[in-house]
Amino acid sequence: MSSDRPSDARARGPLWSEPGSLLEHVAVAVCGIDDDNRICYWGPGAQDLFGYRAAEALSRPGAFLFRGTAGGGAEEDVCARMADRGRTEGYWRGRRRVRHRDGTDFDCGFRVFPVTGEAGHTVVMALASRSDELDRVKTNLAFLDALFATCPIGLVMLDEELRYRHLNQALADMNGLPIEEHLGRHLADIMITSDDGEYERLLRSVATEGRTVKGVRVGMRTRGHPDRDRVLSVSFFPLTQAVGSRPGVGGLLVDVTDQEQAIVEATASRQRLALLDRASARIGTTLDVEVTAQELVDAAVPDFCDGSVVELVDRRHEGEAFDPELPVDTRRIASGTVLPAPATELVSGLKVVHYPPGSAIHQMLRSGRPICVPVNDDFLARTVLDASRARLMADSGLVVLLLAPLIARGTVQGLAIFGRSARRADFTEQDLSLAGELASRAALCLDNARLYSRERNIGLTLQRALLPSYLAPSPYLHLAHRYLPGSRVTEVGGDWYDVIALPDHRVALVVGDVMGHGVSAAASMGRLRITAKALARHDQEPAELLGELDQCAQEAGIELATCLYIRYDPRTGRTRLASAGHPPPLVRHPDGRIEIIDEVLGVPLGIGGATFRTAEIGLPDDAVLALYTDGLIEARGRDIDEGLHQLQEELARIPGSLEVAADRILSRLVASSPADDTVLLLARVHRRQ
Repeated sequence: MSSDRPSDARARGPLWSEPGSLLEHVAVAVCGIDDDNRICYWGPGAQDLFGYRAAEALSRPGAFLFRGTAGGGAEEDVCARMADRGRTEGYWRGRRRVRHRDGTDFDCGFRVFPVTGEAGHTVVMALASRSDELDRVKTNLAFLDALFATCPIGLVMLDEELRYRHLNQALADMNGLPIEEHLGRHLADIMITSDDGEYERLLRSVATEGRTVKGVRVGMRTRGHPDRDRVLSVSFFPLTQAVGSRPGVGGLLVDVTDQEQAIVEATASRQRLALLDRASARIGTTLDVEVTAQELVDAAVPDFCDGSVVELVDRRHEGEAFDPELPVDTRRIASGTVLPAPATELVSGLKVVHYPPGSAIHQMLRSGRPICVPVNDDFLARTVLDASRARLMADSGLVVLLLAPLIARGTVQGLAIFGRSARRADFTEQDLSLAGELASRAALCLDNARLYSRERNIGLTLQRALLPSYLAPSPYLHLAHRYLPGSRVTEVGGDWYDVIALPDHRVALVVGDVMGHGVSAAASMGRLRITAKALARHDQEPAELLGELDQCAQEAGIELATCLYIRYDPRTGRTRLASAGHPPPLVRHPDGRIEIIDEVLGVPLGIGGATFRTAEIGLPDDAVLALYTDGLIEARGRDIDEGLHQLQEELARIPGSLEVAADRILSRLVASSPADDTVLLLARVHRRQ
């Protein structure tokens, strides 16, 4: 080891470690003593501790640092004896009185040990610190050791990912798990909370933002005591990042359950009310039976249970009464679980379920109220007949089931099953009441969805019967037509269209829209379409036909409907048209020019007292006529003018195939879940030669 090593910050050697050592609270000096007991290394910390620069200390006898011993021994002997003990014993520690450059003296703690220097010479390295600073750190460490060992308050150190690094026995006892089972595990692996992650977000803010949290009350359960509600008063603070340590969170946790039992009960009640509130908002958002059932499952898992299914009772006829002596057959329409296999297969692997008389399902249906049943041998023998399904149930991890009937208008629609694993507490009376409320609300929504589905099926059947199954062929019209229903809620609508053959090779094109949806709109649409077809065959002028159709709408109580009637003559290209409040037709000329025919907009049918007007245009050979309903150009977030402009752009670049063009126009202009029906009728006209 060279005796002239520079001591400034740019030339610190491999032994430099003074700043920041010992938790950044104790300055540690490093110096080296050669075989002649002279200073051969002088670290920056030595200059800070003794006051001498490297140039003043290097090569000097080490004795100049020491005061004589209490017995009057020479300073040289103090240094020599300390170095000799380091050489002979390999490691020595002790305290000596030292002299500062300013003439003051103080007690200093030393650790000395030999290292091999240059050319095989032995150098004794000495680590020195002020004794009063060492004593202070020792006292603090002793206090902290005693605190962690005996403090009745829970103490914890978490890393920045909220994993347990250190905790005391008091906290381990609170959580019901040994200290060793905490270390390295995430907070969420130990704590069970129902606060949508608020507790974890609180701790992350301490770790990442340096926040301090004091005396916050938290209701929770732990994996060691999953059946015991607790209230903890928690305080957390960010850990300082001493050299070599990791950032994280320190905390103190006090169990105040006995003093705050009312808070526990209030927390549980709030959680149940919050769950009920969320479920009320989530269940019944559509009039689809399966979607509604799945919404009930999603509302319950995982906040209320670990797994759930919803099943509808299969009846041979409406109003069939429950007979406890007969089996119950159900159709499983929704399921969900947070448990791993085989629980996933258990809840989702069966569509039709058969329950024999005497099953727990019969017990629940007989009482008409929710019941709890343990998953034991008796339950499996009475309720689950299939041996493979019984094995799945036994291995699923579910230990208790809550069965709730779905009753609406005095009729059992089906049943909901909620299951919990051993890591949760058993269902309580309050849980039974909550499940009954959830089932009651879901049953009403399911019944509404069922009734709507029945009406929708009737409406769809009627609509399909009333819309044209095919369009009248003509050698002078090349047609492409599309009818696109709205969303599942509005898919039975009043949009309609038709192509009618007339004398002398003429052709009439009609498109209309009755306001509203459902069976009534479909029936009105059918009435207008049939009337328009009959009137068209009398070869009336377009305005006269709309006048007759208006009278029909008034007599039928149809309050608002639009209609566009066009008559095309392939001999001359003359095209006569009239409109009752319908969006204007578009014409794409062979040169690509787009023309809007908005001369005869008119008023809607059913208003009465209106006079319609016929307009005439000439269509060149190979022109394309586009008829449509407002569902094509009007959508949420887009006004009609914008939609009409987009339709013009699409027509300007349509390909040769009208079928391809129709598909492309719908895909570009109509949303994936449209709010209204859409009709598109494209007609390429040809002159008769």
